[in-house]
Formats: sequence, C-alpha cells, structure tokens
Amino acid sequence: MSSSSINPIIPGFAPDPSIILLDGTFFLVNSTFHMFPGLPIYASKDLITWKHIGNAIHRQSQLSLKFSLTRLEEKDSAGDVMHNTGGLYASTIRHHNGTVYIVCTNVLHADSWTQDQTENFIVSTTDIWAGEWSDAILFSFRGIDPSIFFDSDGRSYIQGSAAPGPMTRIHLFEIDLRTGEKLSEEKEIWKGTGGEFPEGPHLYKKDEWYYVVISEGGTFEGHMITVARSRDIWGPYEAFERNPILTARDTEEYIRATGHCDLMQDAQGQWWGVCLGVRKERGRYVMGRETFLTPGEWAPGEWPKLSQVKMNPILPTGKELSHTGSQPRLTASPMVDYLYIRDAQLDDHRFSRDGRTLTLIASRASFSQWQEPVTFVGKRQRTLEGTTSVLMHKPTKVTAGFIAGLAYYKDEHRYMKLFYDCSSSEIVFEVIVTSKQISKIVRQKVELERGVSFRLEYTELLYKFSYSIDSNSEGWISFEAQDTLDMTAPDFIGPVIGCFANSAEGGGEAVFENLEVE
Repeated sequence: MSSSSINPIIPGFAPDPSIILLDGTFFLVNSTFHMFPGLPIYASKDLITWKHIGNAIHRQSQLSLKFSLTRLEEKDSAGDVMHNTGGLYASTIRHHNGTVYIVCTNVLHADSWTQDQTENFIVSTTDIWAGEWSDAILFSFRGIDPSIFFDSDGRSYIQGSAAPGPMTRIHLFEIDLRTGEKLSEEKEIWKGTGGEFPEGPHLYKKDEWYYVVISEGGTFEGHMITVARSRDIWGPYEAFERNPILTARDTEEYIRATGHCDLMQDAQGQWWGVCLGVRKERGRYVMGRETFLTPGEWAPGEWPKLSQVKMNPILPTGKELSHTGSQPRLTASPMVDYLYIRDAQLDDHRFSRDGRTLTLIASRASFSQWQEPVTFVGKRQRTLEGTTSVLMHKPTKVTAGFIAGLAYYKDEHRYMKLFYDCSSSEIVFEVIVTSKQISKIVRQKVELERGVSFRLEYTELLYKFSYSIDSNSEGWISFEAQDTLDMTAPDFIGPVIGCFANSAEGGGEAVFENLEVE
C-alpha cells in the first residue's frame, strides 16, 4: 500500500490496536474475531512503514474458534443492524524481563446459549521475530479486553472490562502470568464517566500516578477515550474533568468512531496514541475499523492529551507528518497474511512451495452457516480503490454440486461470490446480506475449455465482479456493480477477499493461480 497519507497505519480489518516499543522497534497487534490465524503482529521502525511479521495465534491447537458465530442484534437509531461476532477480541501486548506477552479474550457465541462465554488467555514469546508463540494459558475472568500492567515492585496485574454490558466496570487483580493464577481478589476500580460499554482499559504509571485509560460509548459513533488517575493502584480513581481526551462524536470528521487507544512514548520522548477508527464517507465505512496514529502530549504531573485523528498527523510543533517514499507502507512476510474461517480444515487448502498455486478441496458446508468448516482462504482488503484477481483452472476432479471461485467475505450473513458451477456449466454471481434482506443471484451459461479468470474491482462507492474465459480476446464480462453501502453495517470486522470451493457432498478440487489482493 503506497500512499502520501500516514493514516490509517494499518488499513483494512485492523481494530483494537495495542503497541509496544522494544529494542528500537514498534510492535502492534490487532483483533481478528472469527478469522484464523489470529492476532497479527506488525513491526515498524518509524510508526509509518509496517510489516506483518507473524500471528500470535498461529496453531489451531492453541485455542478453538468454533463458537464464534455472528449474532444479529437490534437496529440502532439509524436503522442499522449490529453484527456482533465472537472470537478474538481486543488484545494487549506488553513486554517484561525479556518476554513479550499478549492477553486476549476468546468470546464464545452459539445459537442455543442464553449468554456469551469467555476464555481469557495469555500467550508469550521470548523471540517476537521468530513468530512462535506459546500455548494459551487460561485465567479466570468474566469479562473482555484484558490488559497487563507491570508495577515497579515486580508485581503483574490484569485490568479488564467485567461483563455483562452495556454498563460494564473496570476490574483489577494481581496475576501470575506464568500460570494464570490469580494472586488477589478482583476489585472494581472505575466505572467510567457514564458512557455505555466502558472497556479496553490500559494502566500506565507516570510521575507517581496510576492512570487508567478506557474506551466508552460503544465502538461506533459515540466512541471516546476517557482517563482517570489515582495515587494507589487499587484506587480510588479520579476522572479527568475535561474527558474525553479523544473522540470524533458529534463531528463531521472523515475519521470517525475513534477509540480503543493505547499510549506509547517513543525514543525521542514524543507521546503517541494508536486507536481504531473508520473512514466514513456518505454513510459508508467500507474498510471497517482500522488502526490510526495520532500524536499526544503528557507533561509531568498532568493529564495525557491526544490530537484529533487526521489522515496526516499534526505534531505539537505544527509539523504535518507525511509519507514521501515510493515503497509500500504495509508489507508482509511470506504467507503470514492469509486468513481462514474459524476452525478451518487447513489440509484442504494447499499452497505450492512458491505460494502462487493454490489447490482447494471443497467443503460440504458453505458461507451461509457457522457450525462447520468452510474451504476458503483470502487476505484483508487493504486499499479503498483496488483490484483482486485470480485464475482458476477448469475443475477436473469434482463431486455433485461442485462450485469454486472468488469471494468477498465478512461473516455468514454477508458475502459476495463469483464462481463456476460445474453441474450447470454456469458462471454465477451471488450477493447475500441477510441483515438487509438482500439476496441476488445471476447466472450465465459458459463452457470452459481451460479455465476462467475472476476479478473484483473496488472503490469507496462500488464493487464490480467480472470474469474472462480462457484468456478470451473479448476481455472481461462484468456484472452489475454492487453498492458498498450494502456491505456497510455496525460490525467488528472488515472485508476479506479470496478463493473458495464447496460441493453438496464435499470433496473435489479447484486449482487457482496468482491470487492478488490489494
């Protein structure tokens, strides 16, 4: 992704950032909800150019994402349906005595349950560059969004948002990070300033004060960052009289819903906040929640300050940061940026040694459900304007009802597919958005000789699917463009684009080449 703008520093499906500075390098982690691998790790030397180097949840044996359906909740005041997805929520990354720790919540959703369940866990590594993280150590906490604080006396604490919502509370307890054992009782230390869903807490110690920084107001238009402080870690905590210290509510800012912020000081003494936000234009925020950077100030004995989030951050000196290089601002190590759905059958997704050829074994289950594995692998959409393309060879090993092609996917309620139906010899374009009662399917009779190329073009306003048969000189055949507003909703995730295969019986193979996602 090459751009003159700094923000978003991590574009496309990158919510709930947490950050550390370790040995001259910044490391950042995001939420991933029902997608595997989970909790991507990004590295940067300058806060501007980033590389996706690994994922903290990279083995299915670490934990299961099976119970992470997306629950449709009541419409908000604007008439939108909330898409509440389970899985890996806001995590926190911290380091201490040579070990890097991540704490996170796996929120378990299932149709038959009367309330959510949570698995709070710790993973760690002594070499963050190696990409190998420990098994998950569970600890007892009925809530979400845990964070770690290391005090000067060597003690470790967890602070988190204690369930149930919407009027959650911030709780604190001492913990042994090696075992997950609680070393103290839980204590409520703050309830926020009155906004709904006080969550995402982080503790900082500065100038003999303990500061607790949280999100309130929900993760969309009312989102805000508030702060309180105490001389004692257990409180009582006094709220800042000028809260919130960061919000875009009641504004016409392009970058909206700013919140879930982690604070950090660089080697030159400059304070920064990394937060989630959405780029909202004409009611659309098609990329979902992304990671943004904003400068801050924190004078001795004073409260932290954060600047309004802009596409190019403005430093306290008045200087505007911009990217002048021609190199992409976001890159990835080989293969680490591919995503699968929940507890996928990974053996049914086979990459060649060079990563350019992909063979998919069709699943029996399709996108429309959450209980069974689906054969799909893709990448996050990273650019507002771009193209995804892939070549699929004519399937020769098929079973009844075999289909395969290119898909845009968010969850079991929202997806678009362009595929070849081997049973009917048709190219099919399908759009499903159950929360908006959208169900569209268009079929075109096509006889394949060698293969078909699929393409998805996107702008901030439209998605357009097209295909080309056997490198036909007639070029691309397009379907009617889809309004991006159809895929926009209050949700936790962002668009993922990739290849899929399924059939009525399961089995059969589809071979793809050169999947390119921008």
